[in-house]
Amino acid sequence: MEPVPPGEDPTGGGGIPLETTVALDGKDGCIARARHLTGDFLTRVRHRPGLPVSARTMDLSQLVVSELVTNALRYAPGPVLLQLRITGDAVEIAVWDTHPVLPVPRAPDPTRVGQHGLEIVRAVASAFDVVPEPVGKRVVARLGLSDLGRPE
Repeated sequence: MEPVPPGEDPTGGGGIPLETTVALDGKDGCIARARHLTGDFLTRVRHRPGLPVSARTMDLSQLVVSELVTNALRYAPGPVLLQLRITGDAVEIAVWDTHPVLPVPRAPDPTRVGQHGLEIVRAVASAFDVVPEPVGKRVVARLGLSDLGRPE
């Protein structure tokens, strides 16, 4: 995910930011803050003409953020960055952490207690990727902004 180049309008000319990044310190309330920031970001995007954000996307984006930030804070030392970005008709959620080990989603197991976070994220996201970085990794999930074309 590239930053907006200098001189370009990060709002795409619409006055509403299409990208936001926040550093999370892991203190109490950090995960709730990340969910709240996600809801606020998508609410602002929802007011941009031509970018409908469904209630389902609002809810699932906050769930994905909660799962990814929880995993990053649980398994990686140091800071965590949350980046939200609108790309076309989707919201891209990226969480960077300092731990170099790439997560491996487990196979579904209804008898397992806990550790279903990546399984949940992969089930609700239209795309999922883990990208090694020079320091740590970035876990990226994409969700469509609207429910159009979604199978019932």
